[in-house]
Amino acid sequence: MPVDIAFLAIAEAQQLYHWLPAALELARRPDVRVSMLSPSDQLLALAGSYDPEGRLTRLRLRRPPSGPDSLFRQPSRLATLLLNHRTIARFPTVVTTEISSAWLRHMPGFSSRMIHIKHGAGDREGGYKKRHRDFDLTLVGGEKDQRRLIARGLGTVEDIRIGGYAKFELRAPRQRFFADDKPVLLYNPHFDPDLSSWIKHGPEILATLEALTDWNVIIAPHTKLARRVPPIVSSAPHIRIDMGSRHSIDMSYTNSADLYIGDVSSQVYEFLLTPRPCVFLNLERRHWQGIENFNHWRLGQVIERADGLPQALARANDLQAGFLAAQEAAMHQSIDLSPIPASRRQADLILHFAKGAA
Repeated sequence: MPVDIAFLAIAEAQQLYHWLPAALELARRPDVRVSMLSPSDQLLALAGSYDPEGRLTRLRLRRPPSGPDSLFRQPSRLATLLLNHRTIARFPTVVTTEISSAWLRHMPGFSSRMIHIKHGAGDREGGYKKRHRDFDLTLVGGEKDQRRLIARGLGTVEDIRIGGYAKFELRAPRQRFFADDKPVLLYNPHFDPDLSSWIKHGPEILATLEALTDWNVIIAPHTKLARRVPPIVSSAPHIRIDMGSRHSIDMSYTNSADLYIGDVSSQVYEFLLTPRPCVFLNLERRHWQGIENFNHWRLGQVIERADGLPQALARANDLQAGFLAAQEAAMHQSIDLSPIPASRRQADLILHFAKGAA
């Protein structure tokens, strides 16, 4: 009998890149049947674009009435789970990248074993929630997340395993987004209302970026922030604004930029797959040294005024050598870059668990 494994896709498109490589790897293996469960035609189509051979069985779940369907807007996760929990329960092993699915544990008769692939590799405390402990197995990108989850009582070394960062296998190549050869900076603000540099300081940041005519600028906020704030608009010819597209989630921008500007987004670690200069905006002037939630701020300059950005950019290349060792060490702790592809490592862990649970 084949081993049945379901990948539950009820989150927005940015999470798909974290589970799809493992799903495709499992689907290539003999005696394994892999299904993608999603209420979204858009997400099913996006997964299909990476699966030309049609190895995945794509199952459209019921949608809540009037629920949105775009890459970055999906219906209520709880409502989707309520409508579909019996369908999901038919699969003995369910894999997901969001933690809302832990709610299924409260449904009578639900006995599927659940695996969580933690998406992202950032430092923010919001990445560690009590619902993590409701999963039977959690796969993380590197030692940092394993250590931090265990320290918070959210699992043990036996059920929190390091599988690497499979999104790198789907990353888009470096691209030209501008007609000239000026250096490119990426500004990537996070959605956390307490930590985002954009929410309280957007106008002054935009004015500063518009004045940087020696640079090309990509403004690509986290897609959750893009849904919560008015559209960012600029007529400056050296600025490209992306409020949500495949480019904003497939590493097109992190691979194509020469310098990263941000606050607390985990995308900094995707950018640092190739070490390059970073500048972090501490415009609230918060105390951050020695606080692990801001460990990534050790990997570049930290500035406390938006109008200090031109000076930071002017010295970024000269200072980069001084940050290189810290960047490489942080990447080593955050993402295990084994020569064995992460998709294969994750697939091995999932299949071993699924066979053991059968």
